[in-house]
Amino acid sequence: MRLLARIPKPGGEAATHVWWVLRRAAHAIEQNAVRSISALGLGLSEFAVLEVLLNKGPQPVNVIGKKVLLTSGSITAAVDRLESRKLVRRTADTGDLRARIVQLTETGRRLIERAFQQHAMDMEETMAVLRSSERTELVRLLKKVGMWGAARMEGTDDASKS
Repeated sequence: MRLLARIPKPGGEAATHVWWVLRRAAHAIEQNAVRSISALGLGLSEFAVLEVLLNKGPQPVNVIGKKVLLTSGSITAAVDRLESRKLVRRTADTGDLRARIVQLTETGRRLIERAFQQHAMDMEETMAVLRSSERTELVRLLKKVGMWGAARMEGTDDASKS
């Protein structure tokens, strides 16, 4: 099935313009996030790993990597850095001896709880320009376009395997 058949004709902004606006907005927001996180003595990857562990509990390394959009090499390096700072520890996965489970240490938990609180306040300031209803609508639209883009990529991947 060709996905193109279901795309409505644009009546307003050109898709390329929407992409550029989205890209610029995402960059500006990410710069605010990076500044917030680096002020806490963490890199973006390290913060993301700690945040996943704070909210989801102990996780396999590969699962964390998928959640924070890091390759296997990058997630390993991020976990190595966190482990060297005694913020996380790796243990064997009893269900799969090849896998490693990453969990917060007490020091890591204290750091990410404090860091996440500060980061949340910083992001509130960054997003303060939007009313609550606008945030809700933005999230809905970003999920919609993100899911559509992912579906297009899956369709492309499937077609190239044939």
